Amino acid sequence: MRATIRPAVPEDLDALVRLETVFPGDCISRKSFRHLLTRGHAAIWVYDGGQGVVGNAVVLYRRRSVSARVYSLVVDPACQGRGIARALLEAAEQAAAAKGCTTMRLEVRADNEAAIRLYRKAGYLPDGRVDNYYDDGMAAQRLRKSI
Repeated sequence: MRATIRPAVPEDLDALVRLETVFPGDCISRKSFRHLLTRGHAAIWVYDGGQGVVGNAVVLYRRRSVSARVYSLVVDPACQGRGIARALLEAAEQAAAAKGCTTMRLEVRADNEAAIRLYRKAGYLPDGRVDNYYDDGMAAQRLRKSI
């Protein structure tokens, strides 16, 4: 089976929760994922590497807004460096544009240099900073992109 990017389904819940353990804090709970999958104003895209889900992107939408928000983007550490995050980000942007959104926004840990590089290469520009954004007190860099 070849790798695919597809919308997440409820059967992906265990894999989504497992991937969240990559983050040192601020993890999306099983309950929150279940809500996002079934009732939330969100889209979850998964990268299925043929042997299971190894990455995901969570995008949030607000009614009557032309802005979408990348809430989470995670790739299994064993699979990083293969372009998976970039592919998920592109899929999320295309889906948001198809819904009529013109802007993607996100927050990223100010000390996550690899993620900031990824977003900057993808065309995201700085849009502010939020001190004490994460559970551990780390600041967030806000970024945005016209899509």
